[in-house]
Amino acid sequence: MGIILNGQPRELVAPTTVAELLERLEIGRERVAVMINGRIIRKESFEAESIQDGDAVEVVHMVGGG
Repeated sequence: MGIILNGQPRELVAPTTVAELLERLEIGRERVAVMINGRIIRKESFEAESIQDGDAVEVVHMVGGG
């Protein structure tokens, strides 16, 4: 299945949840924001929220530092 991830085309194995995508990207869930088609996904929903073919997914990983 094809999605747009942070503006770039990407192929994923279907079905995929937000939690599975973050795991594949090796991004921890603690400091991340995820949007699917402009809709913010709550952290509590990462396990249940499915990503569908053609979805536009934005993943923003917060990085601290100074």
